[in-house]
Amino acid sequence: MNLLLKAAVPPNDPAMTTLLRVLHLETNPQDTDRIEALLTEGGLPCAIRRVETRRAFTAALNDGQVDLILAEFSMPGFREGVALEEAQQSVPDVPFIFVSAALTETLCIEQIQRGATDCIPKEGLGRLVPSVRRALRERQERAARRQAEGALLQSEMQLRQLQKLEAVGRLAGGLAHDFNNLLTVIMGHSQVLLSEMGPDHPLRTRVEEMQKAGERARVLIRQLLTFSRKQPSGAKVQSLNATLNNVETMLRRLIGADIQLTVKLSVDDLRIKADPALVEQIVMNLVVNARDAMPTGGKLMIETASVELDHLPKYHANPISPGEYVKLSVSDTGYGMSSEVQEQIFQPFFTTKEEGKGTGLGLSTVFSIVTESGGGLDVISESGVGTRFDVFLPRVLSKIEEPTDETVPLQSVEGHETILLVEDEEDVRILIRDELRKLGYRVVEARNGVEACLVATPHIGKLKLLLTDIVMPGMSGTELARHLRVIKPELKLLFISGYTDDVGIGAGDPASAYLQKPFTPEALASSVRGLLDVNPTDLMRVSQQPESIEQSRSVKRS
Repeated sequence: MNLLLKAAVPPNDPAMTTLLRVLHLETNPQDTDRIEALLTEGGLPCAIRRVETRRAFTAALNDGQVDLILAEFSMPGFREGVALEEAQQSVPDVPFIFVSAALTETLCIEQIQRGATDCIPKEGLGRLVPSVRRALRERQERAARRQAEGALLQSEMQLRQLQKLEAVGRLAGGLAHDFNNLLTVIMGHSQVLLSEMGPDHPLRTRVEEMQKAGERARVLIRQLLTFSRKQPSGAKVQSLNATLNNVETMLRRLIGADIQLTVKLSVDDLRIKADPALVEQIVMNLVVNARDAMPTGGKLMIETASVELDHLPKYHANPISPGEYVKLSVSDTGYGMSSEVQEQIFQPFFTTKEEGKGTGLGLSTVFSIVTESGGGLDVISESGVGTRFDVFLPRVLSKIEEPTDETVPLQSVEGHETILLVEDEEDVRILIRDELRKLGYRVVEARNGVEACLVATPHIGKLKLLLTDIVMPGMSGTELARHLRVIKPELKLLFISGYTDDVGIGAGDPASAYLQKPFTPEALASSVRGLLDVNPTDLMRVSQQPESIEQSRSVKRS
């Protein structure tokens, strides 16, 4: 084999900034020199590798360092067409031009039909440079077209993902309403049973398990809503260390006795601005993920620290500025993850757990909460060694926001007032009615807004409180409130709803309150009593509120 490698200095052609790598299948070195000179003079500086045998030709193709193939048609040891076939199999996108004196017009047409880029007779090499330029330009155009098609495919995949998320968001909103109604009944009745059972009752543990299952279902719905951006944010300045201290006991119960939990909190008071419930959810989901990775036990560590973020976390959604961040780390000694799994862990519904044992929402919810809070995540994992999640959240120096509700705890939740209860879900209405009557209240009930207007008329003088669901067929709870307030401006309003979009309805009205489903009988009783005990002197603007209530709901719905 005769191997010739030559390089020419690029001419003043801005289009050619690198050497053209040419593979030349040819027995005559003078022909190679002649072709090199033609290409260089034509503004195509090149490095030509000449090969004579099939073995050398195959090896050169496998190297992958080829931009152009020039070949003699008749070569010793090659049957006709073999060189073209091998090139098409190994480097199908590389232009292949026959440069031969042995090609007739018929053979040229046949080879081009088989895939050759061009056929040029050795006595007509003046056509070589234009042919090579055309072939390279077409190759560039094909590459650009593939890149554009790839970008389009990626955009289509992202669009489908967004459409999927939007559909899940709509599903989550409707599901939350119906599911929260069911959970109100399940958790409400289980709480009633527990309050009537003694600590040694043989069925108490079963009822407690039923209540725990309801709580897990409530958390699952919250995950769906958070993931689909339907969960309203209650962000406030909080101490991350204090939040972790509050959930540590629950975490120890959650992971079991076979896992050793170590919590190492920073000596600094690390403050962040986020919804406390969502921060707890970040920790809970990461801890559950770690627990499931250690089915036979192991070590779990939770750490906090203040860091100067000098790099962009691998997993993020929004631009993240360098600066001071709070780092929450959760590490385990479990199975670990392969690089392929790591690339998908934050995708919605992706899970490596057995069917029925994982929803695929835990880590996607974590990603959603963290990125919504202006942060990002890094993940370090090795199969068989363990995994470490580093969550970065912006550090704030503002004063910790204490709960705004500073009312004195109620001594009693019992009462005798008349309450109009309006709820289209019969099971929920019966539960609320029975619990209020047990506390001594007189309850007038209706299934919807229109019926409520009729049954309220004979009781309007004694009516003190309207307790109504917001979303009902025919007439909404806010519309009903507006109509009744026209007749009785001082009427107090307690709105209940399974839709999280309704949170905040009636805000600013001292004679109005909101209770999110699912709620316990204790929460219901406390809300009712607290609203009925509002000082009458605080109700100066009550008569103006129904319109603002309806307007606020219209804005939310839009």
